[in-house]
Amino acid sequence: MTDETAVTANGADAAAPVLTLQAVYLKDCSFEAPSGPRLEGNWNPNISLDLQTASSIIEGDLREVLLTVTVSAKQNDKTLFLVEVKQGGAFVMQNLDEESAKRAIASIAPGVLFPYARASISNLVGQGGFPQLLLPPVNFEALYDNAQQETPAVTN
Repeated sequence: MTDETAVTANGADAAAPVLTLQAVYLKDCSFEAPSGPRLEGNWNPNISLDLQTASSIIEGDLREVLLTVTVSAKQNDKTLFLVEVKQGGAFVMQNLDEESAKRAIASIAPGVLFPYARASISNLVGQGGFPQLLLPPVNFEALYDNAQQETPAVTN
């Protein structure tokens, strides 16, 4: 009896699912402070956080995942600052079924990229003359699961 399983040079099963980070990079960022850092009264802004994830094929099994994080701070209906960071990552994705690929793009990859985006946002806000802003950790797995539960199943 022969073993039909293909094995790679490092001894791994060639048909096993693969998700490997190749690169992390800042693709785009912007910072706006319409009135500058004039802090009048108590510093108690309303912070709004928006997260978006997109994906595109670079070539072959190499895929770019782009996490866009937008943060705005308002106080008394006045925008203090608006910052947007597009954090990119290049991931090798091989042998993933459709559900695993969706989960990788929507939860695993953003979870890897978010700490980099978080650091960039903190740096931009500080350089803009505002008090340090540390975004809380985000559970992308829970966000993905909630989105899956809210999306009605399509039946034919």
